[in-house]
Amino acid sequence: MDGKQMLLLGATGMVGGIALRLGLEHPQISKVTVIGRRPTGVVHPKLQEMHHADYGDFSAIVEGFAYQDLALYCLGVYTGAVPDEAFRKLTVDTTIAFGRILHQKSPAATVCFLSGQGADSSEKSRVAFARYKGMAENALLSLGFPRVHIFRPGYIYPVTKRKEPNMMYTVSRWLYPLMRRIYPNIGISSEDLARVMVAVGIGGRDNPNPVLENRAIRAEVRP
Repeated sequence: MDGKQMLLLGATGMVGGIALRLGLEHPQISKVTVIGRRPTGVVHPKLQEMHHADYGDFSAIVEGFAYQDLALYCLGVYTGAVPDEAFRKLTVDTTIAFGRILHQKSPAATVCFLSGQGADSSEKSRVAFARYKGMAENALLSLGFPRVHIFRPGYIYPVTKRKEPNMMYTVSRWLYPLMRRIYPNIGISSEDLARVMVAVGIGGRDNPNPVLENRAIRAEVRP
């Protein structure tokens, strides 16, 4: 098959939904395989959807991980939205399960992982989000992929209308257009973040550091 194949987890989320659109539109991508618990609602000749409920075990759909050139991991859950144990499973265990199957079937794939600002690579933080994201990052980096890109955005500004998960996000969305003029590296739009993830996944980047903090992500945004 001509062109690159892209695997996407989290296609119904804020960033993943945009990444799906960009992947389907990209001339260098010939096929996008989406793994999800529910349909995306998108119909496109490049799109293959694999519905799967158990994110702790992907062995039943292992064929979907084969022959992939790049994989975007955009799955996430808001802090406080679920109990700690569920948060850890979704953040750490799912990442490990996904990464292991991908490495078995597509060991040369490029992996783009959506992490978050404050992720702690030492895995010692008292903040669950930071500790678990650090664990997930380290697990992916240890699997042996030739390229892993870790994205640690600050506040992600939604470019599409949605129901905010809590009051903090409601206030943040209202304040962000003003705050970014004063503190340009406080966050990034969901559109720009998804665009950079797809672009870096396809073409790589000159800086060998696998971790892109918010400033580095913004520097990769192209007009």
